[in-house]
Amino acid sequence: MGKVERLEEVSLKSSLSHFTCRNNQLALLGLQQDGFEDQIAEARQHYGAHRIGILIGTSTAGILETEHAYQQKDPVTGRLPATFIPRGQYTQDAFSVAHFVRKYLELTGPAMVISTACSSSAKVFATASRYIEAGLCEAVVVGGVDSLCLTTLYGFSALQLTSPGPCRPCDADRDGLTIGEAAAFVFLEKSSTKRDRPTTALLGYGESCDAYHMSHPHPTGQGALLSMQASLKSSALSPSDIDYIHMHGTATVANDQTEDRAIATMFQGHTPCSSTKGWTGHTLGAAGAVAVVLGDLCLQYGLLPGCLNTNTVDPTFSSQILIENREQPVRSIMSNFFGFGGNNCTLILGKR
Repeated sequence: MGKVERLEEVSLKSSLSHFTCRNNQLALLGLQQDGFEDQIAEARQHYGAHRIGILIGTSTAGILETEHAYQQKDPVTGRLPATFIPRGQYTQDAFSVAHFVRKYLELTGPAMVISTACSSSAKVFATASRYIEAGLCEAVVVGGVDSLCLTTLYGFSALQLTSPGPCRPCDADRDGLTIGEAAAFVFLEKSSTKRDRPTTALLGYGESCDAYHMSHPHPTGQGALLSMQASLKSSALSPSDIDYIHMHGTATVANDQTEDRAIATMFQGHTPCSSTKGWTGHTLGAAGAVAVVLGDLCLQYGLLPGCLNTNTVDPTFSSQILIENREQPVRSIMSNFFGFGGNNCTLILGKR
C-alpha cells in the first residue's frame, strides 16, 4: 500500500486540535504545499471569505479514529475512551474534512463533502463549476483527501480486488489494485478571471450513474461511455480534440477491461491513454483531485505518462495504451473516474 510516511507527526494548531485524525492531518499536509495557503489568503482579501466555497471528496473521513476507539473500548462497560467522546463528532462525520479546511483557511462560503467512492473528488469539480455558474460563490477550494484505515484495507481485500504487489494497470496479468492515500487541492475560479500567464482550465465535465452493481462496473462500459460523452458535450469538443486520456485504470480485471471498451468505442484506438495508479496507488476518494494535479503537470510540461509496472498490455484491448512515457504538446486531457455503485465522472482539462 502507498502510505504517506510520518503523517502521524503532523500537528494541527491548538485551536483546531479537536479535528485531529489521520485524514485531517493529511489534508493539512496537502494545504501546506506549493504556496496554496498564501494563494487562498490573497483570494480571501479579493473575493471575501463568504464568497469562496469548499468542496472536497473523501471516502474515509476520520473513520480510523473510530476504529481505534472501538479497539480500546472497556471490555466490561463497553465504553469508548474518554478522549474520543468529544473528538468523535469532529472526525467521524464525513463532513469533517471540509469543516476543518474551512476553519483552517478562514473561509465562510458554502461547503460540502461528496462521497461516491473513487469518483468523489472528481465530482467536486463538476459541482464547484455549477456553484460558480449559479452565482453561489466566486471561487472554490476543490480537493480530495483519503487516508488509510482498516475498513478500506479489509473491505477491498474481502472483495478480492487487491494485488499482493504493486499494481499493473492494463497488463495482461494484472491482479488487482494497490491502495494509496493522498491529499490534493486546486483553486477553481471563473474563467473570466484575469491572469498574466496561461493557466489550466476545467473545460468540461460529465457524470453518469449506471447503478449496475455495488462494486462491479457495467460489463459493456455503458456508464463510462455516457460520462465521457457528457464531458465532450459540456466542453463543446470532439474526440479528435483530446490529446490524452487519463484512465481510471485501477488494475483490476473488470475495471480496466470495461474502460478499454468504452474508450475504444469513442476513440477507435486513435488517442493515447494510460493509468497513473502504478505511480500513486489507488487513492480512492482523493483520486480525482490527484489526477487533476497530474493533468495540470502534463499540460505544463507536454508529458504523457506511461503505465508503471505494466509489461505486456492485455492483448484483448483495443485502446492505445502507453507503457513508456511520451513527450509531446498537450492541449486537452480527458480524465475518467468510476466509483462504486456506478458513480462515474469524466473531466476535461485544457490550457487557457
